[in-house]
Amino acid sequence: MSEASDPVTDPSERAMSQRPRKFLVVIDETPECRVALRFATRRAQHTKGRVTLLCVAKSADFQQWRGVQEIMRDEAHQEAESLLYEAAKTPNDLAGIIPELVILHGRNTDCLMQLISEDRDISILVLGAGTAKEGPGPLVAMVAGKSQYPIPVTIVPGALSDEAVDQLA
Repeated sequence: MSEASDPVTDPSERAMSQRPRKFLVVIDETPECRVALRFATRRAQHTKGRVTLLCVAKSADFQQWRGVQEIMRDEAHQEAESLLYEAAKTPNDLAGIIPELVILHGRNTDCLMQLISEDRDISILVLGAGTAKEGPGPLVAMVAGKSQYPIPVTIVPGALSDEAVDQLA
């Protein structure tokens, strides 16, 4: 008798879903984020999929005064909300897609893994590779460093033009 597969981490379980696939993009203020968002939007448009945008509100490690900590958390949430609303214009303007908006609090990598494990409809993570000399970026490095990842990951070169992204997607 075989063990039951884990529906959260088993890619075949995600692939068998009858719902449209979701392309997940992590939203931040980097230029490569814009490229990843455009790519995900065009892929969703061509495959009749959906787009989910995740923005992580950075948690403050300031714990001396509860009131100050709450104010800092609220400000981080408002900043994340603003980034998401601005990013949501891209899928709407380019393809008429109204994206799902998600704000989580914590570290990028932890929040990303949490969302992927909780939302079984997310089938592809789209990341933009940074073009700076520091490397491709922390999320790309995290994904590249994992030997097993629960969903396919598309890494889009951050220096691509809009025209190049549209042709590739």
